[in-house]
Amino acid sequence: MHPRFKAVAFDYFVIFDPNSVVPAVEKVFPGAGIEFTKTWRAKQFEYCFLRTITNRHADFYKVTADALEYTAQLMHLHLTNTSRDSLMKAFLELKPWPDAINALRKLKSEGVRIITITNFSPEMLKANADAAGITSLFDILLSTEENHTFKPDTLAYSAGLQKLHLSKEEVIFAAFGGWDAYGAKNFGYTTYWVNRMGLPAEVLDAMPDKISNDLKGLLDFVLGEN
Repeated sequence: MHPRFKAVAFDYFVIFDPNSVVPAVEKVFPGAGIEFTKTWRAKQFEYCFLRTITNRHADFYKVTADALEYTAQLMHLHLTNTSRDSLMKAFLELKPWPDAINALRKLKSEGVRIITITNFSPEMLKANADAAGITSLFDILLSTEENHTFKPDTLAYSAGLQKLHLSKEEVIFAAFGGWDAYGAKNFGYTTYWVNRMGLPAEVLDAMPDKISNDLKGLLDFVLGEN
């Protein structure tokens, strides 16, 4: 069977585990690793939303650094220059999910183009792919920085089509967050939510087309096996 889609557009957290920064956080702030990481990640995206609404764009690396500073203050933890550098470095060396590399290889072997549509800055995208040794598996490492937006702005999703020179119907978007699945579906992509955290769907007026908690379901759907 032929693949249902010519390309898969991935949010980067579908491929890289955001909680792989926990050991680095735990090393700096013993006992606070999980709570700190969860708060830090939530603040990253809150700042993306706020910057979008107020038209005060900054790239995601700065957003990540600002969110780190806020989280340390919120939790009354002292953030030295050394610890700040080590924690920011952790976001350049995220670990792939166990099923990610084989899934990318399978898609590539079937002739499906692989891109990202992610808020990560271009430097963050390349650093993580290089560190994991998987840069060659991507056709395009696309950041929303391309047009100075953040998802779920429709302009962020449209950049993927411009790079691929494909129609919406030829591309499936793989989301990590429920809000991102909503944004991609609202834009018009066929949307697959890789719900690795087992969260409920957003209570909004658009739902992803398919949901699973790993990449097997996505592969089966894209390659026409279900």
